[in-house]
Amino acid sequence: MAKNSFISVISQEEKKENTGSVEFQIVSFSNKIRILTSHLELHRKDFLSQRGLRKILGKRQRLLSYLAKKNRIRYKEFIRQLDIRESKTR
Repeated sequence: MAKNSFISVISQEEKKENTGSVEFQIVSFSNKIRILTSHLELHRKDFLSQRGLRKILGKRQRLLSYLAKKNRIRYKEFIRQLDIRESKTR
């Protein structure tokens, strides 16, 4: 499903070594977001899933802002690979 296509962004060798890396966590959250979004298209009144989606979106946003602060070039390349929008700066 969608999981396989996004896991390929991070190589298999890196995945085994660095499951706690920021990039891996962002890919994992992105997969969960895509799954929950497709679930909510069918079940519009599932409010607990909506809450879970908002929590995961916030976690991913915090990780993306951390990555942007630490390494801007890696951040730009990573959001381009995942095909997500760049976060707004405050």
